[in-house]
Amino acid sequence: MKNRILVIDDDVDMCILLSRFLDRNGYEVDMSYSGEDGIEKFKQGKFDIVICDYRLGDLEGKDVLTEIKAHNPTTIVLIITGYSDIKIALDIIKLGAYDYITKPLIPTEVLNVLKSALSKDASLKVDNAGVLKKDNNTIIIEDGEFLIGKSKASVELFRQIEIVANTDYSLILYGESGTGKKVTAKEIHNKSRRKKNTFITIDCGNLSKKLSEQDLFKYIEMANGGTLFLDEVSGLPADLQLSLLKVIKDRKYKKPGASVDTSIDIRFIVSSHENLQEVYQQGKFLEELYHIFNEFSVHIPSLRDRKEDIVLFSNFFLQKTSTELGKKVTGFEKGIQEMFYNYIWPGNLRELRNVVRRAVLLCVDNVVTIETLPQEIVFMNEQLQSYELSGEHKKMEAQVPLSKDFNLKEMTAKAEYDAIMKVLRDVNFNKTKAAEILNVDRKTLYNKIRTYQNTITGIE
Repeated sequence: MKNRILVIDDDVDMCILLSRFLDRNGYEVDMSYSGEDGIEKFKQGKFDIVICDYRLGDLEGKDVLTEIKAHNPTTIVLIITGYSDIKIALDIIKLGAYDYITKPLIPTEVLNVLKSALSKDASLKVDNAGVLKKDNNTIIIEDGEFLIGKSKASVELFRQIEIVANTDYSLILYGESGTGKKVTAKEIHNKSRRKKNTFITIDCGNLSKKLSEQDLFKYIEMANGGTLFLDEVSGLPADLQLSLLKVIKDRKYKKPGASVDTSIDIRFIVSSHENLQEVYQQGKFLEELYHIFNEFSVHIPSLRDRKEDIVLFSNFFLQKTSTELGKKVTGFEKGIQEMFYNYIWPGNLRELRNVVRRAVLLCVDNVVTIETLPQEIVFMNEQLQSYELSGEHKKMEAQVPLSKDFNLKEMTAKAEYDAIMKVLRDVNFNKTKAAEILNVDRKTLYNKIRTYQNTITGIE
C-alpha cells in the first residue's frame, strides 16, 4: 500500500511540482493551497505524512502543525522553510514537527527525509525491543558508540554521565534545543544495569491534550524494568502530572478493568530547556514531582560553549553522511572549519548535523565547498572579517583610555566595555542575542555601545 502524503503550500506551482515528483516516486499525494483547507482535508482523509510550507497566505506552519497534532498526534509533519527561517524551523520541531526541508527543494533530500521519517515513528522511541524508533534528533550514536568531545565542557559532561549512570537516581537533563539531551539520556541508560531492558522516550512537548491516562500507563508498562525518558517534561499536561506523581510514589498502577495493581520498576530521566524550579514556582509544574526528578541534574552544554569540538563533530557528520549517501566526500574546503568555529549555532549540534548533511548532499567533488553552505553562515563570516579588517575593535579600545587619574568609575566603565565586546564577538555581533546574554534590553545595549563609540561599523 502506498504511503499517503498531503502537501500544503500556497505556491500552486510548487505544490503541483512537488506532488508530481512524489507521485512518480511511489507516493499517493493530495494537495491543498491554504492552511485552513489543508487542515480540513487532513481531518477528512487519512495521511501518513503532511508536508507544509511555513509561510502560507492565511496561516503559519505552526498553526497547521498544532491543528494536525491535536487531531492525530502520531502524524509525521515536515515543514518547508527558507534558510533565513532556520531558527523558526527549530522552534517548529519543538512543537512536534518531525523535521524541516529547506528551499530550494532538492529532490534527493526530500526523498531521504521521507524515507527516514517513514522508517521511524515521529513521537515515540522504543529501543532494544525494536518497536518504534525515532532518531531525527540523534546527534552522535553510531552502533552504540557515544562520541565524546575533547573540550573541557564535554569532558565534564561525560564525567557526570559516568558518575550517575550506574545508579537508579532520577535525574534532570538541562540544555538548549539540539544539544543532545535525548542521546545523553540513552547513553546513561546504556551504561546502567538496565541496559538490557527497554529505553522509551515520550516527547512531552508534542503530546496532544487528548492523550489519556491510559496511554501514559501504556508507555510506563513498556518501560517497566528499563528507563523512561520524558523529553521536555514541563509540557506534560497537569492531569497527567498528577497521574504520574501517584504512579511514581506508589510504584504501581492499575490497568483499566484489572482487579489487581501492576508493580513498576522504572528509572526516570527527564529533560527541559527551562529551569524546572522556576517552572514549578510559576505554578506550571508540580513541586513534588520536580523534587522526585531532581535527585541529580546534568547540564548539556551548547555548541558555542564547546567550540573545540566543532571540528570533531563536523568530521563525524561528514563521514557518516558520505557513507549514507554512497559518496566519497573526504573533508572540507580550506576556511570552512574556521567559519564553523565563528558561527553561533543557535540550533546547536542538530543544526551542525543538518548543515553538514545538506552540504555533503550538494557536494559535487570530494570536499565540501563554501557554495554548499547556508547563506547565514557565509554572511556572518564575511561580517566578522569586515569588522576585524576595518580595525573598528581597535578604535573602540582606543576610545576607553586609562587616564592618569584612573578611578573606580573609569575601571567600571572599562570592565563593562570589555564584557560587552566579549559577548558581541562570541555571538558574531548579533545585538539581540548579546542583549539576552547580558540580561539587558536591546535599547539599553545600544545606548551603552554609543557611550564608547558613536558609530560601530559592521555590528548589526
